[in-house]
Amino acid sequence: MAPSDRKRSPRSLRFSILAVVTSITSASAKLASTGLSVTLNDISYFVSPFASGRIDVPTRSLNKVPDVVGFKPVTIVQDRVSQQDISRLLTNWTSVDDVYQPAFGEAIFVAETRGGRPPRNSDVSERKVFPGSSSSIIPLRNNNIPSGPYFLEVATGSVYPVYRLYEDFAGAFTEPLIPTPDGKFQPMSAKIPGSSSLTIGVPSRLYFTKTAQKPLAGVRIGIKDIYRLAGVKGSNGNRAWYNLYPASNVTGPAVQRLIDAGAQIVGLQKTSQFANGESATADWVDYHAPFNPRGDGYQDTSSSSAGAGASVASYEWLDIAIGSDTGGSIRGPAGVQGLFGNRPSHGLVSLDNVMPLSPTLDTPGFLVRDPYIWEAANAALYGKSYTSLAKKKPKYPKKIYTMGFPTNTDTPAAKLLVDFANALAKFVAGNVTTLNLSTEWSATKPADAGDITLSTLLNTTYATIIAKEQTPLIRDPFYRDYAAAHAGRRPFINPVPLSRWAYGDSLPASALQSALAAKATFMRWLNSALLAPSPDPLQCSSSLILYVASQGGQNPRNRYRTAPGAPFGFSSGRISVFAEGPDSVFPLGEVKGYSEITGQEEKFPVAVDVLAAKGCDGLLVKLAQDLVEQGIIKVPKVGASLTEGGEVLMRRGEDVWQ
Repeated sequence: MAPSDRKRSPRSLRFSILAVVTSITSASAKLASTGLSVTLNDISYFVSPFASGRIDVPTRSLNKVPDVVGFKPVTIVQDRVSQQDISRLLTNWTSVDDVYQPAFGEAIFVAETRGGRPPRNSDVSERKVFPGSSSSIIPLRNNNIPSGPYFLEVATGSVYPVYRLYEDFAGAFTEPLIPTPDGKFQPMSAKIPGSSSLTIGVPSRLYFTKTAQKPLAGVRIGIKDIYRLAGVKGSNGNRAWYNLYPASNVTGPAVQRLIDAGAQIVGLQKTSQFANGESATADWVDYHAPFNPRGDGYQDTSSSSAGAGASVASYEWLDIAIGSDTGGSIRGPAGVQGLFGNRPSHGLVSLDNVMPLSPTLDTPGFLVRDPYIWEAANAALYGKSYTSLAKKKPKYPKKIYTMGFPTNTDTPAAKLLVDFANALAKFVAGNVTTLNLSTEWSATKPADAGDITLSTLLNTTYATIIAKEQTPLIRDPFYRDYAAAHAGRRPFINPVPLSRWAYGDSLPASALQSALAAKATFMRWLNSALLAPSPDPLQCSSSLILYVASQGGQNPRNRYRTAPGAPFGFSSGRISVFAEGPDSVFPLGEVKGYSEITGQEEKFPVAVDVLAAKGCDGLLVKLAQDLVEQGIIKVPKVGASLTEGGEVLMRRGEDVWQ
C-alpha cells in the first residue's frame, strides 16, 4: 500500500508497514497490529498499536495534513490556553521534548471546558503557529488524552502515541520495549538504519506530568537484563537461557516500584553473563559487549551492568538505568564512564524475580547523570527503607578518610583526586586523614579474629560466596532444564561463569559458612571502628571514606587476555560488599592520555567512590547534589567527553529536525 498521490503539504511523511493497524481473526489466520513506522521530516517515529483514546474530527479540517495509510500527525493540547498563546506553548514543547516537532502542529486539537455537540467544520479556525505554515485549531472535547504529539486514524478518530526512534549505536540494549494496556511489555517492532544495532523508541515527555505520587513521570529508564518484566523474555546474558524459558508472567517488585512512580521503560540492557564480571571481547561470547563512548570509544565498559553504563554515557534521550551491584557491577561502569552510580545498603528492597548472583551480596542501584533524578529514583525504588535528605540540611561528617589516594599532585588525575578531597573537607568544615585499612585492622581488629591479616581473612570470601550461592540457584536448574529439552546436552556458558562455578565445585560445602563468617566479622568491625552510624539523623554517618574509582587509565577492548579464574583478593571495592553499606561513585572530570586506538591524545574519566555508614544512602545523594551546586563536581555530559560532550568517535551526529 502506498501513500496517496495527491499533493502534500511541505511536511514530508513516509512510512513502512510493520503490521496493518487492525486485528482480524478467522478460522485460518490471525492478524494483529504491532505498530507502524513512519518518518516525519526525516525523523523516524514508531506509532504505537495501542490507542490513547478517540476524538471527534470535523470532516474537512484535516485535508491539508499529510497522511500514510489513513494516519495523520496531530497535536493534542489539554492546557487551558488561548489561541494567541498556542504558538508560545508549542514552541516551548520543541525545546523540552525531543519527540515533538512543528510538523505535528498542522492540526491542533485544543481542549475546551464546555461539552456539547462534536466540533463542526465551522468551529475550525486557522492560525500561524509555526513559521512557514498555518495550523488548523480544532476544539477537543476529550480531556482524558494527555497533551503531546499523536497519529490520528482518520477513519475511527483513534489517536495513537508516538515514539521517536534512535539507533543503539553503543550496543547497550538487548531488546526495545513498549508497554501494553494490560500492564505488560512487548518488543517494539521497528528498525532504522544502523550498523548491527537495535532501534530504541522513546515516548514523548509531554505525555507525563510529575506529581507527588509520580515523581518519575516521563523519566526514561533502561532495565538490566536480569530483572524480569511481565510479557518479556530474559537472557541473563546467555542465548540458551533466552531460548529455553518463556516470557515472564510478572514484573518483579523492584522494577514495579519504578513503574508505579511513573518511570517509562524503553528496553532491556546487556549484562555480562549471569552478572559475573567479564572483560569486553575476551569474555563476551554469547553477546557482543557494549561500547564505552568516552575517549577513543574502544575502552572496556566494565561490567556486569555494562549496557546501563554505556547507554547513560552515550544517549541524551535516556535518563537513567537500573543495574545491580554484587562486587562492583554498577560502580565499575560508573567509574570508567564518568557517571553517578550507587551500590546501596544491602536489603533495601526485595529482589524477587531478579536473577541472583549472590543473595547475600546482591543489590539494585542506578547509573545516572542527574543527581536529582538519582534522588527521585532511589526514593521510589527503596521506599521506606531509604533515608532521604532531599528537603533537609545535612550535618555532613567532618572526618574524611582517603584510601589509596595520590600523595602528591604531580599528574592531572592526582590533582583532580586530591583537590576533590580537600574541597570536600572544606565544604563540610572537616579534615582529611589517610587510611590504611590493613594497618587499622591490625591495630583494632576484634579479639576473636586472632592473628589473621585482613587480606588473608577475605582473600577467598567473595569468590566462595558467589560460586556457592549461584550454582544451586541458577546453574543446576538451568542445566537440568536444558538437558531435558535437548536430549541430555549442556548449554553454552561463557568462560568466566564456568571458571567461577568450577571453583565453587572444588570447595567443600562448609566453605560457604566459613566465607559468610569472615564477611560477618569484617562487617561488625568496619561498621563500628570506621563507619559507625551517627545518632543524629542529619549526619547519619560518623565519617566518609573516599577511594579511587578511576584515574583516567585505559583498558582497551582489543586486548588478548589470559584465561579467567576465580575473583580472589580484597580491595577497596569490596568494603561495601562485605560491610553492606552504601558506596556511590562521583565523576570528577577527565584527563588526557595517548590512545593506541586513534594514535592521538583522548580524554578519559576520573572518578571517586564515597562510602558512608549502612543506611545512609540518602546522605550520599544529597552530598552529590550539594557538591554540584557548589561547583565542586559537575553533572556529566553524554558523548566522548564527560565535561564537554561531543561526538562519539566512529559515529556521525544524530539527525535532528531543526
